[in-house]
Formats: sequence, structure tokens, C-alpha cells
Amino acid sequence: MRSPTPSVFIRGLGAYKPERRLTNEDLSRIVETSDEWIRSRSGICERRVAAPEETTADLGAQAAEVALRDAGVGREEIDLVIVATASAESTVPSTACLLQRKLGLRAGIPAFDISAACSGFLYLLQIANHMLRAGDYRNALVVASEKLSRIVDWQDRTTCVLFGDGAGAAVVSKCDVPHVGILGNVLGADGTKGDLLAVAPRQAPAPEPVEGLPVGTHRIVMNGKEVFKNAVRVMSQACREVLAKCGVGIEQVALIIPHQANMRIIDAIVDELGVERARVKVNLERYGNTSAASIPIALEEAYREGLVKEGDYVLLVAFGGGFTWAATLLKWFQPRTIS
Repeated sequence: MRSPTPSVFIRGLGAYKPERRLTNEDLSRIVETSDEWIRSRSGICERRVAAPEETTADLGAQAAEVALRDAGVGREEIDLVIVATASAESTVPSTACLLQRKLGLRAGIPAFDISAACSGFLYLLQIANHMLRAGDYRNALVVASEKLSRIVDWQDRTTCVLFGDGAGAAVVSKCDVPHVGILGNVLGADGTKGDLLAVAPRQAPAPEPVEGLPVGTHRIVMNGKEVFKNAVRVMSQACREVLAKCGVGIEQVALIIPHQANMRIIDAIVDELGVERARVKVNLERYGNTSAASIPIALEEAYREGLVKEGDYVLLVAFGGGFTWAATLLKWFQPRTIS
């Protein structure tokens, strides 16, 4: 008899937010802006900024440590490491290889990075889902880590107010219980719109650091109006596609966790999908847009707050530079109590 197709589920979650808080009032001393201007256009009140000595790999390692403890999985049990980031300090070695070393994971297991900007964590879930289902691996460590402060242009008030640093991690495991965990994914990209939101080389000499904020050789550039329009369209469409693919109605979804980019975008998606605001997790007012890390940070927080329970359908949806988008439907499975 053919054995049932294994399920792949999130076994443990972790998040790390740097200690330093950069408020809207702090930013008003750096660029021409105000708390009211930022709140009314984005919904953000503050964001976190990593310490100068903290790297993208350091942030990811902090989140991964929590996820490993949460899952009750030993380092020797991890078979695969994948990292999503748009702010790595180096391409070689990859952030995943640096994490492997920092965490003391086994040598010989695969470790690699992906670049899908803010959609990165959902791309990670799809990759881990397929690799675990194929039978070669049992436990994957997936980490989304961003030190965006090093690529933010602190002289551009239209972008610097939006972004923050942080990391989220999950241990993703295989089990024999059918139809739980990751039920379906929809991924997409449109490179013709890549210039709408990108990380580009500076065209002029870098300015002097202000308020201890880093200045890098590259900076985030964005066409806000076009990003808004396209983000609402592709995220709403991706939600409908993944729900149809899984045969689940939007009314059955207990919680929706959108990429935490801008409150106006989230509100527009809520209207498009016709869902109650109470079923949507939002924490961007405290962390801003942490790119690939935003969904795992929000998911971890939602679980700690008791918003995610056994058997719940949870819908994750994101868009990002590149131009990328993704949606994932989970049926929450908890074989053990997460502390």
C-alpha cells in the first residue's frame, strides 16, 4: 500500500528585535518629517535599529536560537538551513553558512540564501516544504533576517521612515499526520517592475553618519505610488489563488498575517478580501517594515498572544521588491506544547 504523503509544519518559532528603538520623533531630528506625517501615511510609530556591531547573521542567529528551543529540536537534528535576506553583509560566505557556523550546526548539511525581498519567508516555506516532502530531510531551519538600517537612505524621508531591523525563524519539520501544516503556496514575480522597489548603488558620495545610524554603499529606492497599487493587486490575487487551490473559503480563515509594510496597504487588502479587521494581525506600528522578517516576527507574536490555535487556518501573504509576491495557507498543527 502506498504510504500517505507526509505533511510539513512549523514546529517552532523565534524572533529577534534589536534593543534600540528609533521613534518618529527621533527621525524628525534627522530629516524633515514629523510623527503625524509618518503615522498618517504608514501607521508606523517606531522601528528597531541593530547595534553597529550586530550583523544580519547575528540577528538571524538570535531568532534561530529561540526557534530551536521552541521546537524542542537539537542542533544535530537540523538537516537544512535556508536564509532569506536583502541585507546580507556578504554574498560569499552566505548568511546561511555564517549561521551554520554561529549556531554550531552539523557540517555537511546544505545551507544557502535566497533573495526575494519582503516575500522571502514565504519563498523559504515553499522551498523547505518541497525539500522535506521529497524525503531527503526531516527538519529545516528557515530564517529571515534583515539589517535594513545599513541600506536605508537616512536623507530620504519617503523611505527612511518605513524600515526597521529584525529577524524571524522557524523550525519546519515533516510528520505523518495528513493535511496539516503547509497546505498550499502561491509564488510569483514580475521582473519588469523591479525598479519600483530596489536596492541600488549610491550615485553620490555617502553622507556623514547621523545619530549613530549606518551609511552603506547602497540604498533603498522606491516608487511609493506604484508599489501601493501593485502590492494591493497582487497580494489580494495571491490570497484568492491559494485559498482556491486548497479548497478553503476566506470565511474559514482564523487569522491573516500580511507583510507589514504600510497600514494603507493592509487596509486596502482587508477591503478587497472583505474580511473583518479583527482577523488581521498587525504590528508594524512597533517595528516598521522589516522586509523578509516581517511575517515570521508577526506570526511568532500572534502565536504567543494565543491568536493561533490547533486546527486554525492561517493565511500569510507578502509582496516585495523584485517585484515578488507570495501567499501560504497553513493549518496550524501543534504536536507538542510550545512554551
